Amino acid sequence: MIDVAELVDNDFLRQFELKIDNHLAKIEYSLQERKIFLTKLIIPDEINDENFSEKFLAAVFEQIEERNLSVVPTSPEIAKFVRSNRKYKRMLPVGLRI
Repeated sequence: MIDVAELVDNDFLRQFELKIDNHLAKIEYSLQERKIFLTKLIIPDEINDENFSEKFLAAVFEQIEERNLSVVPTSPEIAKFVRSNRKYKRMLPVGLRI
């Protein structure tokens, strides 16, 4: 599992970052009012773990949930993650269906 302590919210660059073996995985976002728009998932090819993206997204969603923000996934990969993990659907803004 991903150590959540290693997950960094770089608010200057507006992205969540996780460094694995000198490679940087990131999720770019835009924050508006009480909503966070997850716009882009970038995972370097050098990270070979097939479950890494799911673990990374779960860690990011846990951190967002602690801040009590709604999530708007605009990236297809992130929307697919939300569809396949029902527990995160409650974090979507009222009226948003994916």
